[in-house]
Formats: sequence, structure tokens, C-alpha cells
Amino acid sequence: MSEPTAVQAAIVDAHRREWALVLAATVRVAGDLDLAEECVQEAYAAALQSWTRDGVPANPAAWLTTAARRRAVDAIRREQTLRSKLPLLLEPEEAVEDAAVDRPLDEDRDGPDDSVPDERLRLIFTCCHPALAQEAQVALTLRLVCGVATADVARAFLVSEPTMAARLTRAKKKISGARIPYRVPRPAELPDRLRSVLGVIHLLFTTGHTAPSGADLIRADLIERALHLARMLRDLMPDEPEVRGLLALLLVTDARRATRVDSAGRLLRLHEQDRTRWDRRAMAEAHDLIVAGLRGGRPGRYVLQAAIASLYAEAPSYDATDWAQLVELYDRLLEVWPSPVVALNRTVPLAMVAGPRAALAEVDRLEQQGNLAGYQYLHAVKADLLRRSGQLAQAREAYAQALALTANEAERAFLSEQLSEPAAEDVGEAVTGRRHDSAQI
Repeated sequence: MSEPTAVQAAIVDAHRREWALVLAATVRVAGDLDLAEECVQEAYAAALQSWTRDGVPANPAAWLTTAARRRAVDAIRREQTLRSKLPLLLEPEEAVEDAAVDRPLDEDRDGPDDSVPDERLRLIFTCCHPALAQEAQVALTLRLVCGVATADVARAFLVSEPTMAARLTRAKKKISGARIPYRVPRPAELPDRLRSVLGVIHLLFTTGHTAPSGADLIRADLIERALHLARMLRDLMPDEPEVRGLLALLLVTDARRATRVDSAGRLLRLHEQDRTRWDRRAMAEAHDLIVAGLRGGRPGRYVLQAAIASLYAEAPSYDATDWAQLVELYDRLLEVWPSPVVALNRTVPLAMVAGPRAALAEVDRLEQQGNLAGYQYLHAVKADLLRRSGQLAQAREAYAQALALTANEAERAFLSEQLSEPAAEDVGEAVTGRRHDSAQI
């Protein structure tokens, strides 16, 4: 018999690491996301009792997958048994109508299909169905497939948690009501779903790169999962420039992971990080992918984002960064992806080229538009620019606004430090751009 605390820790770890894999495998049996999610939850609950009695298995993911799939098979059999009795209970027309929607009991309803070899990637493509709005596709996949909390998904989309919960509910109801099949899309269908799949993997990575909440700045498990999916996607669609661009963006951004916090967990800004400890192999791989993407015609958003992150990373020092070229790259990015967050991130190099007051005018314009009112990084960037402009009282107010909107403890500690003593020093790389541009922290 295992110690209860050890079992609980094992279950928490399995939920954190294996939820997506277990759910993906169960959906293929259940053919219904709600049923699969229910069966997976039951499997985790059963694990608490079973593992306490018999010990934690050597492969928790396999144990959970087997338990969840068995529950799904049992549920489908119960449903089929019920429907077989319906003619005794219903009028003939009703019985015929209900029989028409019987689901076949099959371990793999669509037969073998290796067009998407990874279970999690298969389910991401499946959830990114064109019948759903793209934002709903991405949000639903992040929540259910990637295990990102609803509150953190809401932060990623700059909306409130109740709003996001309602969107997720509507998406699941549409899937059920429209009888959208949970099958692997055919190879010819993959390109039509690629944009949403790229968005899912990118947001999964950024959620790990700077966790929206919690004590730690970084969630390595989400980063590793996103990198794995990006590599699998590159192997699946090697000729897609944006697939290569996404992988490059993730590689060059993650190359600095070991230097983003100190030994005490304190956030280190770009100019404070030890460049000698950056992963040069990852940066070199990213560089080759970026060069190929830039040469392949008009680059898309991920290729341009990767080029921006690489320009930050490959500079010999912070002061030697080519700020003017960064502004140009941001201008090109805004042409293909006119996002207000991209416009905000552009103000960081703009301040180095044209001065903090010019950048502050751009931040004020974005704030007046109202799209980023609840975005903590707008207030953090504004505070930094105000401080560098000598407007210390206003800087404190902006830092306070950023702090009120921030749930990650490492970021809160950084903002509290700035709030307590906002000296008018050059700190051009203030916390910025977790969602769309992770180059700065």
C-alpha cells in the first residue's frame, strides 16, 4: 500500500503531464468529447483508490488510458442496450429516428489512420473543425486537449473568465448539436485547419513560457509539450513555411529559458540575462528555419515573429541590438497581422530609436482604443516609458494598474519592486508581450 500523500502527488503529476494524451486516446473510443472527458475524470478519481491499495503503476498514463477507455466502452454498450429496448417504449417513428443515430462500438471508429501520428496532435486537428469559429477552436483545444485552466485561457484571449467559460460551453454544445464527428481529418483537410492548430501550439507555448498564474514564471511541461507538437507538425507538413516559422519562434524563445529567473526565482530582464548560457544549438536551428522562411516569398506572422525574437537573441549585447531593424520587422508583422498586442510590442524598440516619449504616445493611442484595457503588459510598458521620461508619479500609477491585473507571482514580485522605487533608469525591456512576443523576458 502506498502513502496517500505520494499517491496524490503522482495523480497531480499525471494530470499535469498526461491529461491531454489520456483524453486524446479516449476520444477515439468514445466518439464524443463530453463522454471522453467524463470517463477520463472518472479514471483519475479511480486512480486515487486503486493506487493507494496497489501502488503507483510504472506507467501512470497507460493505466489511466486503459481505465478511461474501458469506461467509454461500457458507457457506449449501455447506450446501445438502452436503444435496443427503445422499440418497446417508443412509437415506431421515434424508434427509427433514434436508431439512426446509434454509434458503432469500435475501438477506432475510423479505422487505422496514420496521417497524424501523435494522439495529441490528432485531437488538436480534430477539435479545430471549420464549423467552429477559429477563436472557439483555439480556446476549446487549449482547455480540453492541452489542459490549460479556463482562467488562463481567458487571460490569453484578454477576456474575463466567465466570458471564456460561456464560449467554451457554446463550442461544446455546437459540436454535440451539429454532430461534428471526432475523426482524424483526411490529409487533404489538414491545410484548412492549419491556422488554428498553429495558434493552439503557440498559445500553449506562451502559457508555459510565462505562466498566467502561479508561483513560477515558467511551466516547463507546457513548453516541452508545445515543442514536441511543433516538431511533429513540422514532420507532418515540412513544406509549410509557417510551420517552420512557428518551430523557429519556439526554439529561439526557449533558448533563454535557463536565464530568465535567478536562483531565487526572481525575474531577470533581457539586459540582465547571461547570454553565454543561452542554448546556441537551438538558436542555430531556429536561424536556419528563419532564413529559409524569409527566402521563400512573403513571410507570414510566425516567420516574422521568429525573426524578431532571433534579432533580439543574436545581438552580441543588449545595447548592440539593432533596434531600427526591429521596428522595421514589427512594421512588416503589423501588415500581415494587425494585432494591438503587436503594436504594443513595437513600442519597445521604438523607444530605443525615437525615445520614450514617442513610444509613450503610441501606448496612449492603443490605450484609448480600449482593446488592451485589461492587459497588464500595456500598463507595465507604459509605466516603464513614463519612468524613463521622468514622470515618476504617473509611472507608479501605471505599475499599480499592472500589478492589480497580474496573477503570476514572479511578475508580481518584479512589478512590486518597480512600484516601490521607480528610478528613472534605462529599462527598455520591461515585462512585455507574453501572449504574442516572448522575446523580451
